[in-house]
Amino acid sequence: MKANSYISVDKIRSDFSAAMSAMYRDEVPAYGTLMSLVAKVNDETLAADPHLKTRLEATDSLERISEERHGAIRLGTPEELSMMRRVFAVMGMFPVGYYDLSTAGVPVHSTAFRPVGAESLSRNPFRVFTSLLRLDLIADEALRAEAAAVLAGRKIFTSAAIALVEKAERDGGLDRADAARFVTEVLETFRWHDHAIVSADMYKRLHDAHRLIADVVSFKGPHINHLTPRTLDIDKVQARMPEEGIAPKAIVEGPPTRTCPILLRQTSFKALEEAVSFIAEDGSWQKGSHTARFGEIEQRGVALTPKGRALYDRLLTDTRARVRPAADGSNAAEYEAALADVFKAFPDTWDGIRKAGLGYFRYSLTEKGKAVTGRNADLETAIEAGLIQFDPIVYEDFLPVSAAGIFQSNLGDDATQDFVASPNQVMFERDMGATVLDEFAHYAGIQRASLEMCLGIVNMAAAAE
Repeated sequence: MKANSYISVDKIRSDFSAAMSAMYRDEVPAYGTLMSLVAKVNDETLAADPHLKTRLEATDSLERISEERHGAIRLGTPEELSMMRRVFAVMGMFPVGYYDLSTAGVPVHSTAFRPVGAESLSRNPFRVFTSLLRLDLIADEALRAEAAAVLAGRKIFTSAAIALVEKAERDGGLDRADAARFVTEVLETFRWHDHAIVSADMYKRLHDAHRLIADVVSFKGPHINHLTPRTLDIDKVQARMPEEGIAPKAIVEGPPTRTCPILLRQTSFKALEEAVSFIAEDGSWQKGSHTARFGEIEQRGVALTPKGRALYDRLLTDTRARVRPAADGSNAAEYEAALADVFKAFPDTWDGIRKAGLGYFRYSLTEKGKAVTGRNADLETAIEAGLIQFDPIVYEDFLPVSAAGIFQSNLGDDATQDFVASPNQVMFERDMGATVLDEFAHYAGIQRASLEMCLGIVNMAAAAE
């Protein structure tokens, strides 16, 4: 089969994202309510800020926002992670960044599978935050062995899904019919299952070790545990959720409200308590419940440089040393006030962030810059002269402290537990079968390429005179 008859990976990813959204809307109706609220708030924000709308249109970001989603899934074994990497590769999604959540009391380490090229991101920026359970962090050796045995006995991918992945790898792509089957088959991995594969007693022991461990180990498949639309005003969505009958978590995770958004802010509605059945000793089904799935919203800002990220991390640490947010939200107002006060140390203009070397920006020639001849200027002079403009590069990745905050608020107020911090990127990459992309190097490369294009054109115009 010729390559030009294959469906593009961007199309497969878009189709899968749409199918996942439709499935999750059916499974969790509150997600549909959330999507409608986000759409309203985004429309209002754009209507009130014509400049924002113009810049989003100019950078090809506006059209993608309404379709933008990230999901999250938690896997149990290295084999599951390795196969998931191959599945996502068929959709043009690759592992970016390594996240150790053990430092925040969650026994997983993670990466984000996502598209990395500008064109692919503009087509559909679907991301899946993918975590691997750290069984080595379970203190009870007997429980650890039981959990490992349960996980070793399950098969989370259909045979057809595996065959189609192998076909895509062998042939270099999938045709239209195979791509459609691929979406259908892979969707089964992310589907909710209300019948557990463990007894109620084992579920309780797993749950007592950590609620997330029970969520990962107890079911036939990992199930998508949330889908996240992108909003342009997360504070407005947070305030309006109760009006829609949705109970939001107490605080928005990440940086405070700012004129110039940085990194990532996230909030969610609390996880649903859902009816499930457990295997009884006599082989019958015993009724119970499980809490795991929720709805999340995000607002994305500029990607920060290592210098900017170090400042962000320090300010967040300083805030939490002053006021640590309580799981029940009892000190939410106090925490938010401290966060806003401490973060005054972080510049809140795009030019201030840029000149301080705290964020990444994409440079482009203005209409005046495109028309100029005989000009050979340095960057700052060219910007001041109106020859070059800059736009923030959107942060496409995640924040481990924020992710842990979302996990914990949705696993229950008593879910926070202490684990010895044990980042192990080498082990994670070995289990996955690939290295993760360094997000800082990636953003720096985007900025450098845009800058070289601008200055090259200006300099060539001067040299040609």
